[in-house]
Amino acid sequence: MIGPDLKPGESAPEFSVQTLDWSPFKGLADTQGKVRIIAAVPSLDTDVCDRETRRFNLEASALSKDIAILVISTDLPFAQKRWCGAAGVDQVTVLSDHLSVDFGSKYGCLIKKHGSCAGQFSWLTDG
Repeated sequence: MIGPDLKPGESAPEFSVQTLDWSPFKGLADTQGKVRIIAAVPSLDTDVCDRETRRFNLEASALSKDIAILVISTDLPFAQKRWCGAAGVDQVTVLSDHLSVDFGSKYGCLIKKHGSCAGQFSWLTDG
């Protein structure tokens, strides 16, 4: 794994990723004032990541709008957009770390060999 081993109580580092339309997204600045649930998945096209993201989407519909759920993978944004459309995922924010792997390297979940984010990593930060 590449990156630091973040500990509970540490400040979450700012990170840059891309939205489904390739627009830049600052993970903390663009969700300021919200509680954030951040999930890293290797690829939305894998069975476990597919199920996990669909479940987050289902649960998000019952949560306050003051909670931002971010699902980050190294899939290309156009592939993420296709997957979200096919899966009906519209309650969580799906983001791509493909371009710079900034998120994966700052959150310690970048798989060195594959250049993708390791799955089953989740963080909870407040605004």
